[in-house]
Amino acid sequence: MFTKGYHTISPLAYSCMLNTTNNTHLSSSNPFHSFWWAGFECTDQLNCFGNRVDFLPLTGHLALLKEDYEHLGPFNIRTVREGIRWSQVETRAYQYDWRVVETMMTEGHRQGIQQVWDLCHFGYPDDLTPLHPMFARRFAALCRAFVHFYRDQYPNDTLIVTPINEVSFMSWLGGDACGTSPYCTKQGWEVKVGLMRAYIEGVAAMREIDPTIRILTTEPLIQIVPPLDATERQIIDAAIADENQFQSVDMLAGYLSPELGGSPDFLDILGFNYYYNNQWALGNHIFLPWNDPVPDPRWVPFRQLLTKAYRRYNRPIALTETSHPGIDRPQWIDMIGRECAAVVASGVPLWGVCLYPIVDRPDWDHTDYWHHSGLWDADLTVNPPGRVLYQPYADSLLRAQQAVAQAIPELVYP
Repeated sequence: MFTKGYHTISPLAYSCMLNTTNNTHLSSSNPFHSFWWAGFECTDQLNCFGNRVDFLPLTGHLALLKEDYEHLGPFNIRTVREGIRWSQVETRAYQYDWRVVETMMTEGHRQGIQQVWDLCHFGYPDDLTPLHPMFARRFAALCRAFVHFYRDQYPNDTLIVTPINEVSFMSWLGGDACGTSPYCTKQGWEVKVGLMRAYIEGVAAMREIDPTIRILTTEPLIQIVPPLDATERQIIDAAIADENQFQSVDMLAGYLSPELGGSPDFLDILGFNYYYNNQWALGNHIFLPWNDPVPDPRWVPFRQLLTKAYRRYNRPIALTETSHPGIDRPQWIDMIGRECAAVVASGVPLWGVCLYPIVDRPDWDHTDYWHHSGLWDADLTVNPPGRVLYQPYADSLLRAQQAVAQAIPELVYP
């Protein structure tokens, strides 16, 4: 049954749900210009202190847009994730300033870089939160305005859009952890409903204008396990918590909270974000180590998590964010390459992998601390921050590309 905060679906009901799902998207071709993508951190959120952070200028990406795109060439990366920064585009209700977005689009087209656009990447205008009664209406209006703006310039492009990034994470951060707007506790479900109502209305609005638009979801892919020597109650609670990671996509499909207007037709390309700390034990939130010589018996290989997500919805998938901070970056991308190669070799339609962030970023709440998680580190002795290639990561990326290329022979890598 469906209940507030969590849901369970019987195996028979779930099987029937899949059998009645429209699978027309499965026959469509991969729209991405490269298998490997670059993601530029574009958050414009209010952080835990109530301060607006705006990462496109903070990381130097806006100032170094031309150079950042040129640097992707040796790695055969021709697809990038970018964000419009809702809080900067709509500083007054229903009035939009597309000048910065237009500059970014122009440079992308000049260099032949495909841009996948996030319309809301953690940030909202100052006068909105997901609990505001006008939130969905304002977001749907933004979606319409963006599509009109884009199509006026590029009527024949394939337009791929992520309406709202990581609803699952944002509903927890803003609704349960007081980490961003609306700074709540114990309202994660209400925030999730507000975000998904806007998401669904935004997709419907865009599809009404242009039915060819591709929708890329970007939700965390996690594994929540019970603690060691768990009680029966802890085992059940961990299973429920793990199942809840799919609530947002189930809402989009109309399987959960159908009153929001979701539909299986809204499921298109399903993106999943996966980091080193995406598997943990319920309760103590202790992360399961990913690279121990003798792995924790509760650890699940990434290929299994990705395949499970694919089989749940039977749609093409992408790894839309992955990275690791510090010196373990090379080992992490080696693992990602092996696991993704195994996934595509098994016949699962994995359409892309996004290195996120491609250029290092600072912490949201403490912006003087940088994560060292990019293919390029930031040289903070100059302004804007310079780019310093982390060669061990680069070497591992080339190995990972070769591993996937062997599983997909038509892919060509340097």
